[in-house]
Amino acid sequence: MLDLIIVVLYFAVIFILAISGRVKKNASIEEYFLSSRNLRWPSIAISTIATNISGYQFLGMMGSAYLYGLAQASLEINAVQGILIAAFIFVPLFLREKVITVTQYIKKRLGNTVGLFYSIANLLIFSTLTLGAALFWGAYAADLVFAEYLSVISDDRITRIVVIIVSLGVFSAIYTYFGGLNAVVKTDIIQFSILMLGGFIVLFVSVYHLGGWGQLYVKTPQLMHLYLPADHPKLPWIHMFGLFFLNINYWCANQTIMQRSIAAKSLKEAQIGLLTGGLIKYVMAVLIVVPGIALYGILGEGGLSEPDMAFPYLVKTYLPVGLRGIILCALFASLMSTVDSTFNSLSTLWSIDIYKEYINKNATDAQVVRAGKNTILVTLVTGITMGLILLYVKFKNPEAAFTHTLNELRYYINCGIVVLICTAALLVLPNKKAALIGFLSTGPLNIIIKYFAPEMNYFVRAGVVVVIALTFIFLVTLVLGGERGSGEEAKPMDMIVAGEDKPQHSRIRSWGELIHYDSPTILRVGGALLASLILLHIVFH
Repeated sequence: MLDLIIVVLYFAVIFILAISGRVKKNASIEEYFLSSRNLRWPSIAISTIATNISGYQFLGMMGSAYLYGLAQASLEINAVQGILIAAFIFVPLFLREKVITVTQYIKKRLGNTVGLFYSIANLLIFSTLTLGAALFWGAYAADLVFAEYLSVISDDRITRIVVIIVSLGVFSAIYTYFGGLNAVVKTDIIQFSILMLGGFIVLFVSVYHLGGWGQLYVKTPQLMHLYLPADHPKLPWIHMFGLFFLNINYWCANQTIMQRSIAAKSLKEAQIGLLTGGLIKYVMAVLIVVPGIALYGILGEGGLSEPDMAFPYLVKTYLPVGLRGIILCALFASLMSTVDSTFNSLSTLWSIDIYKEYINKNATDAQVVRAGKNTILVTLVTGITMGLILLYVKFKNPEAAFTHTLNELRYYINCGIVVLICTAALLVLPNKKAALIGFLSTGPLNIIIKYFAPEMNYFVRAGVVVVIALTFIFLVTLVLGGERGSGEEAKPMDMIVAGEDKPQHSRIRSWGELIHYDSPTILRVGGALLASLILLHIVFH
């Protein structure tokens, strides 16, 4: 009963906070989608990482850590690469151009056609896999851990999970619909606090029952390495090659993540927020990975038949009443912080990139905001549908470390997004046709490489695809020339004009042109964060 009271109080607090943060009926575009561009660094840091953390980290990644050990932490700590690139290269570009969506920057650099493809690709992946996975993992985790409480819904496990998927999806959609980014950020702060509290509880309990931190090296020394053999089927050390590019996609080109930084009050606030988020990612790596390793040390080989049961086993076996309620709230928080942010980004992408650009060019702010709100209702349906599909897939293959299955599906689209964002930023005058061809080629390239080299790790394959596509675009651009984007002015050092009707020669931007920072102190902090990442790789190799 105490656990259920805690959960009810959690939902009441979230609802009250969200309603208090709702925007007025005649809110402008920037008020609704960007919280009036007034976010400070604590909100940016907390909301960005809360959005990043979902139920699949607690279940999927902790289950993977039970199988593969510290190597699973590579996905968390190497996020710092993407965060640093976002902070010092992409966010300054977005803020300078005063864009609302990343697509607007792509359009300016690569043209309307490429921008349209870019926006559609993001809309497709956010409205299906991103929303569906968040809803599925949160509901699946809640039922695994608290089936006895949730049996009041139904005695059938699948029915219970379906009801939770639908209910939490609707709840998140309601407060995002009325509050926009302002409500999302406010609720994310509470949800992040619950997430951290629940994570630390599970961490300390698992290490305590293992016998202490030192026992990680006594009982599970084989799991305490970031690097696994190059022929490992899931996490070979060479996966970091592809992970580097995929981190650019997630932390630099992902509207769901970037929207907070785009809404920053200043470049200084955005950069401090992102660097603080990088430090938090280190903490999340410990909270997610160490309990899985500790459980392996407690149970020994063969202790769990299903790796995704690692988190539920720890909660059910070692946590008393009251603490379990906090953990259930943490699972719901992980779900809703991802779902509400995705709803907000989908509404932004559709209303700004598609509705105002192609459907109603003369739309007022009220009409654009209304289109964004309607998008939330539509994508609620697509997200729930995909959540149910993933539920079916998971139950057909319960032994698999499901997090890797979902990652591989995402990367078929994400590779193309990486190609476009890198082309836009690195080339002074990109060749627009080559950029479009390179983007469209990434899907077929993934399929071809998988067919002829099925044993290749999917992270590595993603890296190969990105390099091939970027090499093609860069070669075509440097040989045949490129074009200025819409509204861009020619600069003497940027090109040599061959003629008014001819392509212009291009070049790759120098480091001095790419990196921007608000102050030398912020640059030094970024350097220290990079050094800490390198040190972690050396110590735990």
